[in-house]
Amino acid sequence: MTIKNRLVAASCLLVVTMVMGCGGGDVEPPEVSIDATPYLLKAAPVEALEVAAVHQSVDDTREVVVVGKIGGSLNPWIEGRSAFNIVDRKVKSCTDIPGDDCPTPWDYCCSQSDLLNSTALVKVVGADGELLAADARKLFGVKELQTVIVRGTATKDDKGNLVVVSKGLFITK
Repeated sequence: MTIKNRLVAASCLLVVTMVMGCGGGDVEPPEVSIDATPYLLKAAPVEALEVAAVHQSVDDTREVVVVGKIGGSLNPWIEGRSAFNIVDRKVKSCTDIPGDDCPTPWDYCCSQSDLLNSTALVKVVGADGELLAADARKLFGVKELQTVIVRGTATKDDKGNLVVVSKGLFITK
């Protein structure tokens, strides 16, 4: 076998190995079986504040009840984990604007400038303090623009982003 033929054979083997080794990008990770019941509230808390109000009131760490709609970006989910972004209900999504036929209204493309202090990352954690290893959409049956109420601990990171670690989640129908 000539050097040229060996290089061609090696290149073909490398390509085949890479394609087989990578598998299909469309394969979903196996779903972890987690009971969502302990993380859900049976009734909606009445004292819930909008996301913007919590943003204004949290300087350090504080117990809160916050209400918002799932969204704020094209993909408001943390893939494969129980975390997602919520937006203050006063911020308009494209579905709130008559005649707007935006295919992804949950990204709030019409109101990007209003999102700065009107979004929060909600994290649902287990007893170990780690994010639950299950996609929130599957675990809780939630979707974009659905309203949720979260009871939990709110903090801001060094960039001013609001994070709420859930102690209970109420999902509207």
